[in-house]
Amino acid sequence: MTTPAFPLAPATMDRVVLTALEEDLGTAGDITSSTTVSIDAQATADVVVRRPGAIAGLDVAARAFSLVDPTLRVDVLAADGDQVEQGSAILRVSGNARAILTAERTALNFLGHLSGVATETRKLVDAVAHTKAHICCTRKTTPGLRALEKYAVRCGGGFNHRFGLGDGLLIKDNHIVAADGIALAVRNAKSTIGHMVKIEVEVDRLDQIEAALDSGADVIMLDNMAPETMVEAVALIAERAVVEASGSITIDTAAAVAETGVDVISVGWITHSAPCLDVGLDFKE
Repeated sequence: MTTPAFPLAPATMDRVVLTALEEDLGTAGDITSSTTVSIDAQATADVVVRRPGAIAGLDVAARAFSLVDPTLRVDVLAADGDQVEQGSAILRVSGNARAILTAERTALNFLGHLSGVATETRKLVDAVAHTKAHICCTRKTTPGLRALEKYAVRCGGGFNHRFGLGDGLLIKDNHIVAADGIALAVRNAKSTIGHMVKIEVEVDRLDQIEAALDSGADVIMLDNMAPETMVEAVALIAERAVVEASGSITIDTAAAVAETGVDVISVGWITHSAPCLDVGLDFKE
């Protein structure tokens, strides 16, 4: 189990879940359940994992059921961060059958997506466990779901990069061109920001590293470099800044990147392209 470093804020969770429920219910509500199931029908159902993986989003799924019907009883049978086997029941909901059916898809959408993010993160974390490198996500997230997806990364044992543009400075290639060079870009930033704000500079060539270091960068991102080039870059930086590797890093290549000596490996696809973990809701007869 990987316990997330800090939980989701309830206000954030409610806002996202309510938006999803409003999208699904529309103006007419669940016309299938309301026309086929008695208003008094009671049921108990389990949310079951169809294939093994790391779990994230149990509280989000539970909240979907509770927002549809506060009288539903929702029992969480696992914990976010747990690695579970195929067939495991991770949540049980009891009460009005119509309400359970109405909330089902929204709850499963969140749980499957977030658990998929956690599962892929865990695979990367395991691949680099023999090194000092941390796996980190990026701002390449689904619009409106950033807080949840970054939480899921933490559930998988990963770390979070910036939550938004105001969290820290990341001076990328286009910033460098627009500012007329690394030194001037960093100098301009340092003349304005407060002492709590870190500055990261993206480089894609070895000859950019000294300029980044001399200007006072706190973090240097090695963008789309081959592992052998990263080894040279790590040696040049010589622990004068945190070293981050980024750019098309997969589960198959992560170990080789980590073995170059970088401190952080940032990966965008774990949030924007992670396959859903297959979860389903089964009514008990």
